[in-house]
Amino acid sequence: MSTAGEMSAAGQAAGKPSDAWGPLQWVIAVVVWLWVLVPLGYGLYQLVIKIPALFG
Repeated sequence: MSTAGEMSAAGQAAGKPSDAWGPLQWVIAVVVWLWVLVPLGYGLYQLVIKIPALFG
């Protein structure tokens, strides 16, 4: 039988995510979002430019 302290230590060792993000995780998250949003924004910009030619 295990105690509550042993169970919480086992849960942390099993890789449960912590509530606090470190600075490296924030940097990675920003870079990943930019990696997705910059090409998406460029594609939408090009689409808006080319829409009049489709209907004109």
